[in-house]
Amino acid sequence: MYYNENTTIFLDGKWLKAKDASTDLYAQTMHYGTGVFEGIRSYYTEDGAMIFKAKEHYERLLYSAEKMHIRIDYSVEQLTELTYQLLDRNNLTNAYIRPLVYLGQNMSLQITEEVHVFLCAWNWERYLGNKQLKVMTSSFQRPNPKSCFVEAKVTGHYTNSILATTEAKNKGCDEALLLDMNGFIAEGPGANFFYEKDEKLFTAPLGNILAGITRQTIFELAQELEIEVVEKFFTPEDVYGADGAFFTGTAAEVAGIESLDGRKFNARWEETLGATLSTAYLNRVQKKEYKNFELV
Repeated sequence: MYYNENTTIFLDGKWLKAKDASTDLYAQTMHYGTGVFEGIRSYYTEDGAMIFKAKEHYERLLYSAEKMHIRIDYSVEQLTELTYQLLDRNNLTNAYIRPLVYLGQNMSLQITEEVHVFLCAWNWERYLGNKQLKVMTSSFQRPNPKSCFVEAKVTGHYTNSILATTEAKNKGCDEALLLDMNGFIAEGPGANFFYEKDEKLFTAPLGNILAGITRQTIFELAQELEIEVVEKFFTPEDVYGADGAFFTGTAAEVAGIESLDGRKFNARWEETLGATLSTAYLNRVQKKEYKNFELV
């Protein structure tokens, strides 16, 4: 699914075939989850492949590494250039890109100086698909922000996400929605959450969530389309009876939600602000003019 015999990857300064690459079974990241990563998308545009917000993604990668005391000897500019080379070597335009920084052999609970930088890419459809999602409030909470750096994109954090998504699917839902330690809605397992009520959008403030780059793009688009976005704390009960809701994330893009805990939203997805922003987002990432676009 992710590679074939011709797929090229970047690993520790070298271009290799994915099938020929190897790693250390004693790597600390494998045992303790101390790596950091990003999820990035590139899109076909009239000017060729464009990596959407590469600078912001790689700045966040370096920030996450710093928080985890991991030294990366690459700049944002170098990583961006390597990623364009990665796309070119694999003849990719519309692609999902995964940079991963992982640590070498070390069984102690201290950061090792052996750092590996891995870049790969593949064709990947929207992570949550194109249908409207049935979502449930998870029994799992997001990590306490005093227990770790929740704003850093750390590999080990995603055990929480896997548990929440697995629970939701086992109960017949498409995805989960996690609360913070105070009982307020935080985000999905791999995406930020917005809901619409009275022609306004509401989303959780920073502090208990990942500062999503797609989330920030929605803020930018909403401002240009004169849609008000309010950051506040809210509960599942506040969302019941809303007009609409959606997830945002690089892998998911803008994913509409049909219901939360079996309660459907009031408006048809096509009539919501989320649908408008979904179209605007797709125009933005493909470098098309969106300010005066017609919805179809």
